[in-house]
Amino acid sequence: MSDVPLADRDLSALVPEWLDWDQVAELLGVSPGKVRTMIREHELAAAVPEPGAGPRVPADFIQDGLVVKGLPGLLTLLHDRRFDDRECIAWLFTDDDLPGRPIDALRENRGSEVKRRAQVLEY
Repeated sequence: MSDVPLADRDLSALVPEWLDWDQVAELLGVSPGKVRTMIREHELAAAVPEPGAGPRVPADFIQDGLVVKGLPGLLTLLHDRRFDDRECIAWLFTDDDLPGRPIDALRENRGSEVKRRAQVLEY
């Protein structure tokens, strides 16, 4: 596991593609206001990937016009463990605990595996 705390990891290096809220809204067929609500309610997570950029959502959170299955529940679990959105995104895109990144496991419908790992996390 990396010695760099999740909050300090370079998100622009971890996440290959970011979407602004308008792009997310278009992909999901909702309004940008709904995207804001989805982020607030932990259905999605957003962070500022690099200084000067506005808040963005990782493109890998969207699959086939929907939020990746299992992501909202996982985000709620991580937030219950006092992770903020930036730390959630860093954990999902870091290949520390699983064979592959947790986001990849979610996208491959292996959410139970990811959730088990998240349940034992300590912050």
